[in-house]
Amino acid sequence: MPFADIVAIAGIALAWALLVSGLGGISLWLLRRRSLMLQMSVVILAVVLSLAAGVLAVAEAMYISPHDLLVVVVVTVISAVVALIVALLLAAQLVRGVRSLERLTHSVGDGERLDDAARLAVNADFARVAQELVSTSERLAAARDEVQLLDRSRRELIAWISHDLRSPLAGLRAMTEALDDGLAEDPARFHRQMRRQIDHMTDLVDSLFQLSKITSGTLVLDLEPMSLHDLVSDAVAELAPIARAKQIALVELSSPDHVVIGDARELARVMVNLLANALEHTPNGGTIRISTARENTSMVLSVRDSGTGIPHDDLDRVFEPGWRGNDARTPKDAILGTSGAGLGLAIARGIIEAHDGEISAHNDGTGSRFDIRLPVAA
Repeated sequence: MPFADIVAIAGIALAWALLVSGLGGISLWLLRRRSLMLQMSVVILAVVLSLAAGVLAVAEAMYISPHDLLVVVVVTVISAVVALIVALLLAAQLVRGVRSLERLTHSVGDGERLDDAARLAVNADFARVAQELVSTSERLAAARDEVQLLDRSRRELIAWISHDLRSPLAGLRAMTEALDDGLAEDPARFHRQMRRQIDHMTDLVDSLFQLSKITSGTLVLDLEPMSLHDLVSDAVAELAPIARAKQIALVELSSPDHVVIGDARELARVMVNLLANALEHTPNGGTIRISTARENTSMVLSVRDSGTGIPHDDLDRVFEPGWRGNDARTPKDAILGTSGAGLGLAIARGIIEAHDGEISAHNDGTGSRFDIRLPVAA
């Protein structure tokens, strides 16, 4: 075939393809806000018609016999119709996949936890998107649970603090009115009681301030090598009079070789909190054991009491701010005369985590055990 004929055929096919494609492009622009299925139908129709128009135009231009032209027309039309049907079926399948992903997206937006949704997709790409939506729903559900937990803790904390502030304020008001009216038979005793109430509220405010520093990440630690043996001994010496009054034995099982890097003041606060907690919930005549041990690259400090233990469902909540449980099992509620607003264990956890450590609660026999893990000093 002469080269000129080839160029003519190519020109005719290209002209018709550009014409039909241009009409298809205009149609797509006019339908840009319509459904995906309609837009895909326009694309498929434009492709099929471009091919059919080019073939028929070339056949007509070649001056073939009417019989041969009819054959070309029939074959082209049948092929175009079949291709169009197959393409539309594939497009419909893709649209169903898009609809499935749309439903999954709405479910995620509505807060539903999705199961394995990969089977809803029509191909591997959609399956990956569906699986990512499942993972996203799980992460969002976990985040919602955490937010609900924090919100519940916040409400409980506000309720307890309001209660703990109302009582001393009411007492102070009553005592000041009695003093003003000259009804106090022993003013000195009233002044001592007022001082205790003020100390009570001061401790509550200090605890709130400490908790706010922990939660905001502004707690500054003065880190230095320190012995857990000295930490335990100092806490035991501070609370020994209370233990003797309750006839509770304090057993120290620590070694001077157990050294960590930490803030002595903050860790002492944690130790006193845990030991006071154990004293509060250990019956008279009981035993509290404070031990230290090394486990790989961590030092473990444990406080075991022979009290009533902690309900299993509450083990994960004892470190929440404001939580006190049914029996108000939190540090320093009655022993040290402080706020008892359920902040002791929350503060202890914040301090330990600021040291890159961990604190956990367990039931151990008839009592409970609190474990602190801190990195070993280099």
